[in-house]
Amino acid sequence: MTPKEKAEELINRYLKILAGGMYDVREEAKKCALVCVHTILKDVGAKDWELDTATKTNYWQDVETELSLL
Repeated sequence: MTPKEKAEELINRYLKILAGGMYDVREEAKKCALVCVHTILKDVGAKDWELDTATKTNYWQDVETELSLL
């Protein structure tokens, strides 16, 4: 799964939870997904994981970037 696909998946998971609210649920789902990724990067320590050999980047940092772009 690409970082962009993971970013979309995270937003879609939160959309299901937030559906029916009186606000922009996609933007709220994006915020929730960013909280999830920040937790993975900081608390789980993914920021220090080895870089992907093909892209020379950290998968979860790439997901964070893609979320910011959505």
